[in-house]
Amino acid sequence: MPKRPTGQFSAASMADIAFLLLIFFLVATTMDIDTGLSRQMPPYNPDQEESKDQIKERNVYVVLINSSDQILVEGIPMDVHKLRENAKEFIVNPTNKDNLPEKRPTEIDYFGEVMVSKGIISLQNDRGTSYGMYIKVQNELIAAYNEVRSEVAMQKFGRHYGDLPEDKQDAIKKYYPQIISEAEPKNIGGN
Repeated sequence: MPKRPTGQFSAASMADIAFLLLIFFLVATTMDIDTGLSRQMPPYNPDQEESKDQIKERNVYVVLINSSDQILVEGIPMDVHKLRENAKEFIVNPTNKDNLPEKRPTEIDYFGEVMVSKGIISLQNDRGTSYGMYIKVQNELIAAYNEVRSEVAMQKFGRHYGDLPEDKQDAIKKYYPQIISEAEPKNIGGN
C-alpha cells in the first residue's frame, strides 16, 4: 500500500472529522427555551358556567395596566402596593356590600353550606405594558387569594393552608375559588 504524504487526508477521514465536530457541537451547545409562566389552570366546573349576559358588573373586578405601567382598578388609579388588600376585600366581601360580588349558597366538605363569591378578577393590559409590571400585578392578585385562603385555614383548622392535607386544601379552594381572567393585550394608551 502506497504511503500518503503527510498532511493529506482521504475523503472518508474528512467526513469522519466533520461528523465528530458536529456531534461535539450538538452535545456542547445549550439552547435557551422560553418556559413561560408556571400556572395551573383551574379545573372545568360546569356548575360555575355562566354566559356573558348573566355575569353582573358587580361580580367583575377589573384591573387594567396601561402602557405607562399605571394601574387602574375599576377605573380608579391605584398603587400596586394597595392592590392586594383591595383585591382581598373584593374576594371576601365581608359585609356583603352591594358594589362587591354576590354570593351563592354552596355545600362544601368541612364547612357545610357556605356563601361562595361569584367574583371574577379581570386582568387587562396594554400592549406597551412592561413584563415586570404585569408580573408584579399578577403576583399581588394571586397573593390576595393565598392570604384569604390562609386566613380561613387558620380560623377553621388552626393550621396554615400549605400544611393542610389535600382534601382540606381542596375544600378551601372551593370556598374561595381563584378566578382570574387574563385578557389579550389591547392598545389602551396612557402616554
